[in-house]
Amino acid sequence: MTAAPGPPRPERFDVLDASGQPTGRTRRRDLVHRHGDWHRAFHCWIVLGTGAGPHSVILQRRADDKDTWPGALDVSVGGHYRAGESLADVIREMPEEVGQGAALEDLLPVGRRIYVCDAESGIRDREIQDVFIWRPSLAYEAFRPNPEEVASLELVTVADFLTLTTGTVASAPSQHLSPDGLITGSEVRASDLIPSLDGYFRRAAVAIDLAIKGYPHVVV
Repeated sequence: MTAAPGPPRPERFDVLDASGQPTGRTRRRDLVHRHGDWHRAFHCWIVLGTGAGPHSVILQRRADDKDTWPGALDVSVGGHYRAGESLADVIREMPEEVGQGAALEDLLPVGRRIYVCDAESGIRDREIQDVFIWRPSLAYEAFRPNPEEVASLELVTVADFLTLTTGTVASAPSQHLSPDGLITGSEVRASDLIPSLDGYFRRAAVAIDLAIKGYPHVVV
């Protein structure tokens, strides 16, 4: 008789030092976030559109059961490197979260971000985030948010994303994409963006704007 499968093994992350170098140790995800260990993460901003129309950026609305920032607006795709993983491995997060994946060579690297957050829940997050832009030739309806990870996707023009993140407006129109594939008109609010001391969303909006205008040295 085949034994029943046990519970899934918890994720383990490589523990880094404050300069981003591996320490040679690994630790369970929950313990990494409890002790504030440095670890690697992946961020990808997905930008849709051609020169014939306005370019738009996909924002992810985080699921309500996330352990950090539930229900908030976030980068298009974000995830952690598991222990021993490379970038080629971690881009698995893309189809898992939004139903579409990119080839490694199609990702535009735009730098690294140092992220620190001490949440009221007791989570101490210390991430070194590798940040990319992806500009696929795909229609918005080709994407599908995974309800286990993502509550919905919101498509906002780059122009509106810039005004939203610079504090010019409090809200902006969006196209809301639900897990069942339904697209409806909606809006996003600046107050729903994950707050950051480093102005990350504003910097990302500027980097995206420079990228679509052909600037060759884009960095967040």
